[in-house]
Order: sequence, then C-alpha cells, then structure tokens
Amino acid sequence: MATQTKKKTMGPELEPYQVILAPLVTEKGTHQSTHQHHNAYSFQVNLWATKLQIKHAVQELFNVRVEKVRTQLRLGKKRRYRFRHGKLSNWKKAIVKLHPDDKIEFF
Repeated sequence: MATQTKKKTMGPELEPYQVILAPLVTEKGTHQSTHQHHNAYSFQVNLWATKLQIKHAVQELFNVRVEKVRTQLRLGKKRRYRFRHGKLSNWKKAIVKLHPDDKIEFF
C-alpha cells in the first residue's frame, strides 16, 4: 500500500480572500464572461496560489461551480520615472471557467 504525502506548496497557506486579489475587467474578459459558450472570468491572483487553491477560493467566495482554471505569469512592464528606468512587479492572472448554469455578477 502506497503512502500518501501532502505536496508542499511554495509560500504560506493562503485563505480564499488572500488568493483572489481583484477581478480583471477588460474588454476581452468582459467578452468571455458575457457569452454563454465561454462563461470564463479573469482574476488577478496571488503569485503563490495554485490552480486548486484558486478553484476552491472562487467556489467559496462566489458560490459557483468551477470547471477549469488556467493561469498565466505576467511579466511587469518597464516604466520610466523621471530620469530613471524602473520595472513594475510581475503578477499572476487566472482565467476561471464556470459551469454553464453559474454566473458571477461584479456590478
């Protein structure tokens, strides 16, 4: 009989309100959320959050059923501040596909 070990994730244990930082309201994201065949919503999430943590956080915070989670690591853009060059922080984006009967109302 094989023993099951809990996989150690990077970073601390996160609460659902720490996983989802903000919804991303963009033209493409609005298009994906309003069409019935997409039913996908975009969120800015914690860099340490896993797909499973994101799924549980969305289900708990919005009372919906999540079918699929896709994530992207977005690199921070380079910016100029007066005479100096700087860089914005890297961030993580999650696209969450919901069950066809569920919907999230942001507004």
